[in-house]
Amino acid sequence: MKLKAAKEQLLKGLQIIQGVIGPHSTLPILSNVLVETNEEKVWLTATDLEVSVRCAIPAEIAQAGATTLPAKKLFSIIRELSGADLSLETDEKNAATLISGSSFFKLIGLPREDFPPLPELTSSFAHTLSQGMLKEMLSKTSYAASADESRMALTGVLLSFRNEKLTVVATDGRRLALVENDLEFPKDAETDLIVPIKTVNELLRNLSDEGTVKIRATANQIAFEFGEMVLFSKLLAGTYPNFHQVIPSQAEHRIAIERETLLAAVKRVSLMANESTGLVKLTFAKNKLVISAQTPDLGEAIETLPIKFSSAAINVGFNPVFIVDPLRNLTSDEVFLELNDELSPGVIKCDRPFLYVLMPMRIA
Repeated sequence: MKLKAAKEQLLKGLQIIQGVIGPHSTLPILSNVLVETNEEKVWLTATDLEVSVRCAIPAEIAQAGATTLPAKKLFSIIRELSGADLSLETDEKNAATLISGSSFFKLIGLPREDFPPLPELTSSFAHTLSQGMLKEMLSKTSYAASADESRMALTGVLLSFRNEKLTVVATDGRRLALVENDLEFPKDAETDLIVPIKTVNELLRNLSDEGTVKIRATANQIAFEFGEMVLFSKLLAGTYPNFHQVIPSQAEHRIAIERETLLAAVKRVSLMANESTGLVKLTFAKNKLVISAQTPDLGEAIETLPIKFSSAAINVGFNPVFIVDPLRNLTSDEVFLELNDELSPGVIKCDRPFLYVLMPMRIA
C-alpha cells in the first residue's frame, strides 16, 4: 500500500475512531486501526468487538492495499508532524513508513487478516432521519440511562419506531427521560431497539447538525451511516420495561419556571446538600419557590425564585443531579414542573415533545 494524504484529514479520521479503542485491550489487534484503500479514499476502522467505527478520508492512492497499525501511536506521530502532507507506505511484513517533510517514522503493524470482520447487516429494515434530530433526541435522554449492569436493558437507550413516531427513552428506575418526533415509515418496520450507552456516546460525539443518518438494524445489530462514517454496534438483549406505566396521567399543579434560573439556583444550593442523602428541598409557597439544602455541622443554602403559585404549600425533595441533568440538556427558555403531592413523581416538560419523570426523596 502506498498513499499520500493531508495531515489534518488523517488526524480527523483517527480522532473519529479513537473512542472505541480501549486503553487495555487483551487482544493486540483491537489496539490497532485497520487502514485500507478504496478508489480515492482511505478507510480507517476500529473495533472493540461490541462497537465498530469506520470512516473515509480523501487521499492520493499510488498502490492499493491494507494493513493494521497501532492506533494511538499512529495518532501521536501524525499529530506532531510539521508538514501539511504525509506519505504512508507499507511492505509485505506490515511495516509502515511515514514521511513528512524532514520526518521519518517506521511503525510495525499486524496483518489485515487478523482484524475482526465487520458485521453484515442484510435486513431490509432502514430508517432515514436528520442527524440534528437524532443528536438532539439522544442528548435530551441518554443521561438518564442506568449504570447498573444487573439490569442490562436499562444501561442502554431505547429507540422505539412505532405509530409513525420515533420515541427515544432512557431510565435508571429512579428517573425517566423521553422525547419523540414524527417519522414516516411502513407498519411492518415497527420495532424497538436498545442501543448501548457507549454507542450513543459515539453518536453524540460525531453526529452533525446537518445532513441525514440512515439507521439499519437486524435482531442483534445496528448500523448508523452518516457522512463518510459508519458506526456498527451490537444491540442490548432483553425487553425494555413498559415506560408508559410510570408516566403520571395527570397533575394537580403545573408551575412554569425559567429554565436557566432554576438550573443555576439548584446547582448553587446543591453545594450544601448532605453527601449521605444528596437531597435538595423545593418548597412551593404563595408566588415563590424556595430551594434549600443543609448539612449538619457544615451549613445550609437557600435560594428563592418568583413563580405563579397560589395553592397550599408543597415540600418535596429531589436529588439535585436529577434536576440539573435535563435542565442542562434542554434549550427552552421555560420549563413546567408538574406535581401532585410530596410523595408522587414529579414531571418536567417544555414546549417540545419531551418529558422527564423523577421520583421524589423522603424529607427527614
